[in-house]
Amino acid sequence: MEIASGPFTSCSKEQQKLYQDWFNVVDSDGDGRVTGNDATKLFGMSNLSKPQLKQVWALADSKRQGFLGINEFTTAMQLISLAQEGEELNSDLLNLKTAAGVNPPTMKDLDALLVSANGSSQSSNGSSQNSNGSSQNSNGSLTESIPQTNGSKPDTNGTTQLRSIPSTIKMFSSRSRKKVQPTLTAVTSVIDGLKRLYNAKLKPLEVTYRFNDFVSPVLTDSDFDAKPMIMLLGQYSTGKTTFIKHLLKCSYPGAHIGPEPTTDRFIVVTSGPDERSIPGNTVAVHADMPFTGLSTFGGAFLSKFECSQMPHPLLEHFSFVDTPGVLSGEKQRTQRSYDFTGVISWFAAKCDLILLLFDPHKLDISDEFKRVISSLRGHDDKIRVVLNKADQVDTQQLMRVYGALMWSLGKVLNTPEVVRVYIGSFNDKPVKEGTDYMGKDLFEKEQDDLLEDLIDIPKKACDRKINEFVKRARDAKIHAYIISHLKKEMPALMGKSKAQKRLVSNLETVFAEVQREFHLPAGDFPSVDHFREVLMRYSIEDFEKLRPKMIQGVDEMLGYDIPDLLKNLRNPYD
Repeated sequence: MEIASGPFTSCSKEQQKLYQDWFNVVDSDGDGRVTGNDATKLFGMSNLSKPQLKQVWALADSKRQGFLGINEFTTAMQLISLAQEGEELNSDLLNLKTAAGVNPPTMKDLDALLVSANGSSQSSNGSSQNSNGSSQNSNGSLTESIPQTNGSKPDTNGTTQLRSIPSTIKMFSSRSRKKVQPTLTAVTSVIDGLKRLYNAKLKPLEVTYRFNDFVSPVLTDSDFDAKPMIMLLGQYSTGKTTFIKHLLKCSYPGAHIGPEPTTDRFIVVTSGPDERSIPGNTVAVHADMPFTGLSTFGGAFLSKFECSQMPHPLLEHFSFVDTPGVLSGEKQRTQRSYDFTGVISWFAAKCDLILLLFDPHKLDISDEFKRVISSLRGHDDKIRVVLNKADQVDTQQLMRVYGALMWSLGKVLNTPEVVRVYIGSFNDKPVKEGTDYMGKDLFEKEQDDLLEDLIDIPKKACDRKINEFVKRARDAKIHAYIISHLKKEMPALMGKSKAQKRLVSNLETVFAEVQREFHLPAGDFPSVDHFREVLMRYSIEDFEKLRPKMIQGVDEMLGYDIPDLLKNLRNPYD
């Protein structure tokens, strides 16, 4: 099983131009996005039922972003065409049908609408026709008039329902595209809405109470726009780099594979115009990449960090984070030059999936590995366990290895639920000879299950960002309550130094008082030891008092703004 680069990614040049022209017509804001309100008028011309159109939108907007780009719009048009031919719409249909065999759909009365839209556009822009068949608007730019030639398939009556329309014609007049204030009514995607809410309501709270110093750096636009990421963790020679090569079916810049610890740095494998490696210091100051927060770990870490870029269809959908092998035995007593566990925790908050790789011959979980797994606290839903190189042992040994691994994980993860373990040999080599048929069949099924999990990552990326955003807002609120409580406990004049020492040493009591006063869940509070370590660098006297209006703004965002955002950008046929 392979991960496809996307449904209906290829079609004829004529169809590409046709769909691009329709897309430009429906795109009322000219921002390269078609929202539900934009699409309903065009989709309604297909004469499909509401349940069918609801399924079309759900399959096209599989990432639940609240809009369709040109690729998703093309998918929607081809799904409409298949539905008109009597096909039952489902996710399997996208993999069974090829773009070459899907004709453009038949849309009723589209010509009349486009002519009307063109007339509205001309009147609203005050344009006049010139001798070349083009119209010049009030800004001096040229706009082509509708050509008289048709360019699509005829309907049953022999009349043409669709034709290629110039990209400059808009379905709505420019009067409806006036500049508006940056409210949620103006956003065209869920991510855009989260950006505006963050900058307007959550970021001021974080900056006021220095949330960025205690918990997480301030978010940038690149953090919201970043592709999903998959992080691989494990001891050396458990197959992390080989796993990435297996999925990409090729090597990437900076990849080194060997029985010894070869990967000595964090490598982010992502898409790019050509193959190259970007040093960590350069990546950390690149505004278009979501790694500026790593600069807080210092130059010692950045010298062990790099970004590997290469053109690859799979990397257009998500990126990989290859990590150094976790140390064991005598080696783990050698201190690294940077905060390894802190870096892992930072990436864990950014990643959408975390793969813990184990080797049948390396089942021991070292002290450093325990600290690494503990740093993943709060991200349990992202963790998947992979027992790699499973074809190196026979069936009887594999059963014993699996049991030993589950016993070790149960002690470290400290949870009564059984974690899912994928068993297989994730490399490009055939299954080792001598493995019985049942084992080979098991490996193939396990690999398919894991790849299905990876395929779902881009589809769930938007939901994941919403989840992380809400979690961050809750953490920021609790942080503000703690800081303001510490500030309130400080004396007005004398004994400030003594009071600070008392508060820092009794943080457990402070957390309990804040929890009781504001009725907060205990599980949402930060680590006492980490909070105390950071707090010792500051003077509590310099902190701000509680600002109820800021807290109220975040509560309104969680209670009203985010639900309204999701409601406005949901499936228009719900």
